Amino acid sequence: MKKDFINEEEIFSFLEKGKNPDPIEIREIIAKSKGKNRLDPHETAKLLHVNDPELLDEMFKAASQIKQDVYGNRIVFFAPLYVGNKCINNCIYCGFRRDNKKIIRKTLTKEELQNEVKAMVRKGHKRTILVFGEHPVYDADYISDVLQTVYATKEGRGEIRRANINAAPMDVEGYKKLHDVGIGTYQIFQETYHHDTYRKLHPKGDLKGDYQWRLYGLDRAIEAGIDDVGIGALFGVYDWKFEVMGLLYHTIHLENTFGGIGPHTISFPRLEPALNTPFTIGSKYLVSDEAFKKIITIIRLSVPYTGMILTARERPEIRDELIPIGISQIDAGSRIGIGGYEEAEKGLIPEKEQFQLGDIRSLDEVIRKVCEFGYVTSFCTAGYRAGRTGDHFMSLARPGHVHRYCMPNAMLTFKEYLLDYASEETRMAGEKVIQDELNRFNKNYPDRGMLLEQKLKQIEEGNRDVYI
Repeated sequence: MKKDFINEEEIFSFLEKGKNPDPIEIREIIAKSKGKNRLDPHETAKLLHVNDPELLDEMFKAASQIKQDVYGNRIVFFAPLYVGNKCINNCIYCGFRRDNKKIIRKTLTKEELQNEVKAMVRKGHKRTILVFGEHPVYDADYISDVLQTVYATKEGRGEIRRANINAAPMDVEGYKKLHDVGIGTYQIFQETYHHDTYRKLHPKGDLKGDYQWRLYGLDRAIEAGIDDVGIGALFGVYDWKFEVMGLLYHTIHLENTFGGIGPHTISFPRLEPALNTPFTIGSKYLVSDEAFKKIITIIRLSVPYTGMILTARERPEIRDELIPIGISQIDAGSRIGIGGYEEAEKGLIPEKEQFQLGDIRSLDEVIRKVCEFGYVTSFCTAGYRAGRTGDHFMSLARPGHVHRYCMPNAMLTFKEYLLDYASEETRMAGEKVIQDELNRFNKNYPDRGMLLEQKLKQIEEGNRDVYI
């Protein structure tokens, strides 16, 4: 196997040297991060060994401040849409693995897909990530057709305006097909960056068994013109400190290879119990809530500009605690069974899913909770349609200017939700949050505030998909 950019010897060396860090040095590292500078591996390694409560509290506060400085007082909402769960791999941690006979295999028909989209839209969703098993039937042509169907499906005043993809790595020609039909972010999780663990989890000969093909999957996507990519690791299959370092190394590789374009998002799902999958409860690397909080904090400090996704795998109380620390995106009202949204409208929750969700609150409930934090809910997709992706996005995110563009559009999409879908209680809470944020704009950016008031008025008059 040829050498790749995950240098395990170097990572372990940094982790060893990072033990017992000097508090003065830790505060210098925090200050660098607060300056919106991406950290170097030796600096992140030191943060990973911080256990002092006072220093940890400083890190938590810094992570929260950085998120506010870069992304503003908003949280982006989306929901996953599982299209098909056929899979030719036998990953030992996954409920969709091919040898799991207790999983019901299903791929949505075009009509079923349309019904799922309509069910999502009726709840107020405007952003999704389409999830596919790794199987030859889910090739670039198939995914392109699915994407076009999703975008073409309307329900009342709503529609899905951005669809990201979580699917198997492709070749450059495959990615080009997706680019041409308007894909959002392409997301590939390496699962684990530790080579030997990867080999143990992914049997040789499987499509997913090729570590390097997966590792360089997003390189090929960027080469094909998809300049928004998302990376992630499955925490709980190997040592969490190593995985954080792996994510940082992946970030640095992308930056160095593609002129500063790093990951648009970083995800950090924890291993969750899955049907007929003993490994999910028997792994010796399961991550505690305390360690998980550190993981999120250190990723935010290490890569200040990136979007960070906290999924509904986590319990409500965990999400409520961690969102203020540095999270910029969450899913809500999610269903991960094939056909799960239409079934949920009938009062059913699918049992035979890929893994167990921790947070099954409705979209409206989670939005109301986020309002309590004072955050604006965002379904915004304007930045992508205005070309603020790739290097353009990075040029805004790194100095902390993203929120100046995205916050007004977040408020506009939130206004749509409040008028069209929200419960009365959520509408009242949301209107207060919008007014508070509008007051800030009128004070700090009066011209933009005036324009924003005009756009909000247009939505109140019945216009939709209004953006700046």
